[in-house]
Amino acid sequence: MLIEVEKSCLLVIDVQAKLAPTIDEIERVIANTAKLLKGAALLGAPVLVSEQYPKGLGATVEVLASLLPEGCAVIEKVSFSCMSDGNYVRRFTGMGREQAVIAGIEAHVCVLQTAMELLGRGVHVFVAADAVSSRTIENHQTALSRMQAAGAHMVTTEMVLFEWLRRSDAPQFKEISKLIKEPS
Repeated sequence: MLIEVEKSCLLVIDVQAKLAPTIDEIERVIANTAKLLKGAALLGAPVLVSEQYPKGLGATVEVLASLLPEGCAVIEKVSFSCMSDGNYVRRFTGMGREQAVIAGIEAHVCVLQTAMELLGRGVHVFVAADAVSSRTIENHQTALSRMQAAGAHMVTTEMVLFEWLRRSDAPQFKEISKLIKEPS
C-alpha cells in the first residue's frame, strides 16, 4: 500500500522544547519532521499536532511551530496516546483520513500508543522511522519493531514525500526535490 496525499494526514507528536534535548538524534527528528511539514504544505496533506503536558514540557519546538499551516490544531493532552484524548479524536476524525503518517517523540511511549490505537480503529499507520526517536536507541528500535509487528508500516521521510508526490512531472517536484536534499 502506498501513502496517498488525498487519504493521509501528518501527525506530529510531542516534539516539545523541554523534552527534545533529552532525545537521541533529536536534530535528525526535527529536520525530518520539518521536511514532512513543508511537504504536507506543498502537497495539501492536513496536519495535526499534539503537546504532552505543555506546562511541564514546553510548547512545540520553535523551528517546527513556525512551519505549522495556518489553522493547524495543536492539541494539549495528558494521555500518552493522542487517541485517548477526546479533543484530539474529534480533530482527527474530522479530517476524514484513513492513513496517518506519524513523526514525533517518544517512539516507545506517545508515538507507539497512538499508533496502536489508530491501528485498532482501522487506520493505516505509516511511522516515519527517521522522524521519530526516544531517549535511548533501545527504546526507539524496540518501539519500531513492535509497531511494525502490529501492522504499522515503517517508512522514511523521503518515502512519504515521494509517495505523496507520485510523479516527476508534478508541479511540486522541484520543491520536493530541494527538500530531500536538505541535510537531516
